[in-house]
Formats: sequence, structure tokens, C-alpha cells
Amino acid sequence: MTLQRALIRRPSPRLAEGLVTHIQRQPVDVALAMRQWELYVDALHAAGWTTIEVPPIDDCPDSVFIEDTMVVYGDVAVIARAGAEERRPEAPAAAQTVATHGYRTIPITAPGTLDGGDVLKIGTTIYVGEGGRTNAAAIDQLRAALPTADVRAVPVRKVLHLKSAVTALPDGTVIGYEPLVDDPGVFDSFRAVPEEAGAHVVLLDDDRLLMAASAPKSAELFAALGYSPIVVDISEFEKLEGCVTCLSVRLRG
Repeated sequence: MTLQRALIRRPSPRLAEGLVTHIQRQPVDVALAMRQWELYVDALHAAGWTTIEVPPIDDCPDSVFIEDTMVVYGDVAVIARAGAEERRPEAPAAAQTVATHGYRTIPITAPGTLDGGDVLKIGTTIYVGEGGRTNAAAIDQLRAALPTADVRAVPVRKVLHLKSAVTALPDGTVIGYEPLVDDPGVFDSFRAVPEEAGAHVVLLDDDRLLMAASAPKSAELFAALGYSPIVVDISEFEKLEGCVTCLSVRLRG
């Protein structure tokens, strides 16, 4: 059986100060966000995942969005260099943690900038969103760090990260809310979903999809396709352009 582990990081008390780029700022209830985060972690545990908590970094409001710190592929963790300079202190402790669990770390270096949320892995194909927080220099470095992968740059201009617009189902079909996808044609297979949050799923296994409560029509669609949606409320993180993928780094194997 594949060992399924996920890196997580508890929310900063300054969460409400997190960066907002493409949406209007709304008040964030930090206490509610903490409860939602705990329920998200509980959902991972209930699905058979073990969580590894990266040390918190209270001075970084966005630090709960741990996915942005790295890209894990095989036994390599490529450590991100955040596109937003104020988020760069989030990476070192995450890198140290993943290294202690047997991963070889390779850092993105200047002038490259990369956020893990811009990276969608489907088998050996890796789509990387270019145009927002991630630049061409970092994509070149990612390609060099992962020579066995097919790394493809795709445009991201309408949302914060590529995975704010698209993720993928277990069969490799890319799913997205079409008004926010720059070019659906760049993906080998694409299916539109009826809600923005429906574009975001975490693959718990070949059947179960962790997704947000704010996308009930998409959950119905996935159920009709034979999948089992596991729904969590992440409303406070959605106010900061966060989604279910952002809150963990999934380690398989």
C-alpha cells in the first residue's frame, strides 16, 4: 500500500492580512479559519493520510498555504522562490521538514520565481502557470531539476495561480471553471465545471476527491462520474484566494 503523507502548516494569527491579488478584500474570521483548517486536517486523516506539521511562522500571514513552498516529484522536492517577496521566509522550514522525510531538495534561485500553486502534475506531465507569481526562468530551472518530466508552461493571467483555475481528476482529465482558464486547449483533456471552486480537487485516492463546500453542483457532477466527493468548508481561506490544494503538500510513496 502506498504511504500517503501530507505536509501542513497551521494558520498564522495574522491570516487576515494575507495577500489578495485578483479579488476584493473581505474580512477574515481567523478563529473560524482555524476550525476550518482543523476539519480539513481531520478529513485527510479520515481518508488514511498521515500529516506532518511544518513549524508555524506567525509573521507570515499566508504561511498556511504550504503548497506554494515546493514542488514534489518522485524523490525530489524543488523548493520554491515565491513570486511575492514577503512570502519567501515561508520556504526554509518547509524545505528542512521535507528533507528530513527523505526527499532531495533543489532550490529555485534568482532570477527565477515560482509558487507551488502554479504547478499541476498529471503523471509525468507537469503544467506550470506562467505570468503571475511564476516566471520563465523558474520554469527552466524546474525543467532542469526534473529531467524525466514533461514540463509545459501555460498562461496564467486571470487568477492568482494555475491551480486557482484548474486541477485534475484521477483519470488525468483537467477540470476548470472556463471563464478563469486562459486557454483550455493547452491541456490534453479538459472538462468544464459549473463553479469556480469546483475546479479545485485534492486526490485522496483513485476514488475520493477532497473539495470545497462552495461547489455543490460540481460535487454532483463528480459523483455522476463515479467519484466520491469529500466536502470541507474553507470559506475563510477562499477570501484570500486559497483553495483545498493550497493547504497541504501531498507526499506519495
